[in-house]
Amino acid sequence: MVTGQCQCGAISYEATGDPAYSALCHCADCRRSAGAPMVGWALFPEEAVTISGTPQLYQSSSNATRHFCGTCGTGLFYTNPVVFPGSIDIQTGTLDDPAALPPQVQIQMAEAAPWVGTAHALPTFDRYPEGP
Repeated sequence: MVTGQCQCGAISYEATGDPAYSALCHCADCRRSAGAPMVGWALFPEEAVTISGTPQLYQSSSNATRHFCGTCGTGLFYTNPVVFPGSIDIQTGTLDDPAALPPQVQIQMAEAAPWVGTAHALPTFDRYPEGP
């Protein structure tokens, strides 16, 4: 079982069993929705997910619905009955244990930011670096 919640805690969830996948998505819709270069997702059967609280819904395309917290704005879920019937994608960045579902694949690479392939070569810091 995995658990998670939005930033303010108004919406929480638990999911049982194993997801069909855990992926990093690079599509433009995910980037714009999250305001991030990529979004982690884990796809579960709807009956395996219990949600406490009521997410706000945004119809991001004809078949896709994004679910988010109306209080803090955290993106939580994605449903698409045409592409993923009977399933719900959970944003893995909202998991209580960020190591619980490591990504297995990267998807929608055709839409990835052009620098993604070299991001691993950037300098890294354990915390915010000091000074300019």
